[in-house]
Amino acid sequence: MEDLSLHILDIVENSIRALAKRITIKIDENIEKDWLTVQIEDNGQGMDKETVKKAVDPFFTTKTTRRVGLGLPLLEQAAEETGGKLQITSEVGKKTRIRATFRYNHPDRKPLGSIKETLLSLAAGHPEVDFVYEHKRGKTTYRWDTKRIKDRKNDRSHH
Repeated sequence: MEDLSLHILDIVENSIRALAKRITIKIDENIEKDWLTVQIEDNGQGMDKETVKKAVDPFFTTKTTRRVGLGLPLLEQAAEETGGKLQITSEVGKKTRIRATFRYNHPDRKPLGSIKETLLSLAAGHPEVDFVYEHKRGKTTYRWDTKRIKDRKNDRSHH
């Protein structure tokens, strides 16, 4: 995958398969400290400790259609190539959080890519899921929440 937006799309699709109804995607560009953080948190089925350990093994997958699961191993590799790392925390039946850190100015760091296209694709393809997107750069934070958009639309249609 040539950019981080495609990694995000892949990981979020995992969250949707895990029956998540609310998925938060956070990007933090901390240029002063030379870090880029990508975090995806969901309220899906979660994973036990054993599954979390296996999740970065490319030959482990919960999918029945193919025998390899490359999403997390590729994201981990992309992070480690820049001196960063991948962290996975999960609680069975509650949530999973994937956090990848990258050296911001590292020559091997992949570009963010088209986050807008990724978000629109996810929101259009999965209207039953609420997506929250937060992008922080310096002192500015941009936030997009499909639940708030849906709620406002419903408020207007009832008047």
